Amino acid sequence: MKFYKFLFLSSLMIGSMISISASSWMGMWMGLEINLLSIIPLMNSNKNLFSSEASLKYFITQALASTILLFSIILLSNNIFLINQIKSNILLIFNSALLTKVGAAPFHFWLPEITEGLSWLNCLILLTWQKIAPMIILMYNMEFSEFFFLIIIFSMLISGIMGFNQTSIRKILAYSSINHIGWMISSMFTLETIWFYYFLIYTLISLNIILIFHILNIFYLKQLFVSMNGNFILKFFFVFNFLSLGGLPPFIGFFPKWLTIENLIMTNLFLLTFTMIILTLLALFYYVRIMFSTLVLNISEINYLIDNKLNQFWTMVSNFLSIFGFLICTVLFNFL
Repeated sequence: MKFYKFLFLSSLMIGSMISISASSWMGMWMGLEINLLSIIPLMNSNKNLFSSEASLKYFITQALASTILLFSIILLSNNIFLINQIKSNILLIFNSALLTKVGAAPFHFWLPEITEGLSWLNCLILLTWQKIAPMIILMYNMEFSEFFFLIIIFSMLISGIMGFNQTSIRKILAYSSINHIGWMISSMFTLETIWFYYFLIYTLISLNIILIFHILNIFYLKQLFVSMNGNFILKFFFVFNFLSLGGLPPFIGFFPKWLTIENLIMTNLFLLTFTMIILTLLALFYYVRIMFSTLVLNISEINYLIDNKLNQFWTMVSNFLSIFGFLICTVLFNFL
């Protein structure tokens, strides 16, 4: 790894930590800005022609969201606007800016476009680490309202419909991420700990899937079908991970959804729970479609990949944790 990449990666993490642990709104905003300025150099790459376009798009959308965020912070800190009606409108602007930073629908348009121009490791950072700071800030003023209800429904509906006709795996994972944002927001209503579990497990599954794609250098579905031909074990792990990402029992991806559904029912949010379960089936459908195609199709083309045994060993270790983690989690909960 080049030294400058290590430097910017550490400042990216520091930026997120500053915004999470800041005692003032201004400190939080500064942390987000440090985080944004650190990821731009990481996105740029000489090998990828679209990376500069993606980093510029990312910078523009995030800078716009940061401006709106700062504007709402200034208004909130002004005592004139503390009348309840005006305050709730300013909080709406504040939350919208944070949801734009995360990429929740209907503020999601930038996310699939940008992931399309990035390398796999940058995609991993964008889909996992970059969600932490805005989502934790969102928790500070999180209460159930019609606004969040609509955001969750939009996120799940749009990600379900838009993921159907995609051939690019990066875009499929971006829409999958939007779907999971809907679940994460709903998990915050009742208990922050559930959000933490959800985020941790989502990161683990994303890491496994992206690691496989990075090692095999796959970006489109046809490449996936070709490269999975000869390797049964990798195909087996890949299929299980996709089912886990869709939240199908008995895989670990079902565990945070189970906790979220349970807590939403306990707080009498039956309509939201029912709608979320139905809309998740849309996303699960295109996961299963990819999975079946990978298992059934056998495209006889020459595969130019070098078989790296060390890389395969680590994918197997991390995949084992991901796939059989549900059993471990339930055992741990029974002990606790």
